[in-house]
Amino acid sequence: MKRFQPGVVPTLVVALLLPLLVSLGFWQLGRGAEKTALLSTYAERRAAEPMASTELQHTQDPAFRRVRLHGQFDAAHSLLLDNRQRDGKVGVELLQPFQDQTTGLWLLVNRGWLPWPDRRTPPQFTTPTQVLSLDAWVYVPPGATFQLQADPSATTWPELVTVVDPAKLWTTLDREGFAYELREESGPASYRADWPVVALGPEKHIAYAVQWFAMAIALLGLFIYLGWHNAKEKHHGSGHESTQHV
Repeated sequence: MKRFQPGVVPTLVVALLLPLLVSLGFWQLGRGAEKTALLSTYAERRAAEPMASTELQHTQDPAFRRVRLHGQFDAAHSLLLDNRQRDGKVGVELLQPFQDQTTGLWLLVNRGWLPWPDRRTPPQFTTPTQVLSLDAWVYVPPGATFQLQADPSATTWPELVTVVDPAKLWTTLDREGFAYELREESGPASYRADWPVVALGPEKHIAYAVQWFAMAIALLGLFIYLGWHNAKEKHHGSGHESTQHV
């Protein structure tokens, strides 16, 4: 009777890779479930009426909550968030400090996306100088908090950054401000304000999970085939040697 003989090296490879592939598959399923819950919370809170700005700092879970603001933009300290795409076009998102007159609190408001087709010239934008009333919603990034990449001692504005941390910006400007970005809803002071909530939807994570599980099954199948194939080869070799001895 043939015995299963995959060999030492294939056994070690499978012992290392198979648990890794399976764990990656379950990790992607977990991420998909998290994104589903995130999108559900987003839809629920975006459908609610905007809260007053006075409630903002006392809200324990501000993510995606709508807020009504009344105040003025600070045009002197704008941030341009680089490497943002819409419909395959490269551009930036314009973020500006906004002081709410009701609370005196500073908020970093994302006014939306601007195209930037020619990197040799700066993006063009204008800033309203009058007092405005606008609606925005709190964006809390999933995972690690954004980190400000700009040099705190820099004096060139607008700053071109790849990631943003409002709390560090307020430290740089020596102001009391809200720790999260607010994304302005479509209105007279906004640019293109159709942000995706998540970069990858739940369906993408499920697709990646299927790929990892498929690789695990293929690896296991190859291991089983190799074990029986090696056993068959050795069995035939042993039979041939016995015939020669006879």
